[in-house]
Amino acid sequence: MKLATVPAALLFAAAAAAALLAEHLASVAVLFGLLLALVLEAPVRRKRLYLIGALASGLGVVVVWPFVAVLGEDVLWRGPTVPVLGVIDITREEIAAGTLAGLRLAAVALAFAAYALLLDHDRLLASLGFARRSAFAAVLATRLVPTLERDAAALAEAVRGRGLELDGVRSRAMLVSPLVSGSLERALNLAEAMEARGFGRAGRTRAPRPAWGALDRVAAGSAPLLVVAGVLWL
Repeated sequence: MKLATVPAALLFAAAAAAALLAEHLASVAVLFGLLLALVLEAPVRRKRLYLIGALASGLGVVVVWPFVAVLGEDVLWRGPTVPVLGVIDITREEIAAGTLAGLRLAAVALAFAAYALLLDHDRLLASLGFARRSAFAAVLATRLVPTLERDAAALAEAVRGRGLELDGVRSRAMLVSPLVSGSLERALNLAEAMEARGFGRAGRTRAPRPAWGALDRVAAGSAPLLVVAGVLWL
């Protein structure tokens, strides 16, 4: 990305917040489209899992919502009567509300996907000058999914090199054990590296950071405005 890590992270967080706060379907759809376009810039193999998760979860909400919600009077389809639930019908208002909720969920998932795929998390951590312990924990947590994804791809490639092909959920479930053990080993190595480098001690040093450009300042200033717009106008 052309933006620095901190302004980009602020924009992604603001877009997710605006999508949750916006009340108009068109506004959420625009945010969804912009975030989807950003995620599509990532490499194909890395973005596939994020796109499937975001789009499938959003579509699931759109499909299920009209059957569980009771909203509106413009009935488009009247189904059977189910004990406890009553008459199962679908109204125009339920479809609109379900579409809005699904787009909200998908937009938030795509904002996280853009954060995980397009940002340099090490540079983001180095850019933070306050609450470094909390920021460090947050960055490590958000790096878990892409790290496990890279490890799983490397393991699958190693298995494929030995003449075995991973097809189906059951065969891929064999990767869970080595992934867990690899994660534990990485955690120990990280803890040792942090201790060796004096993490948390006074008088810490910091690598030089590139200065923000005009576009970075505009992006950082636009983030809170986007949240306010989600509350007041969108």
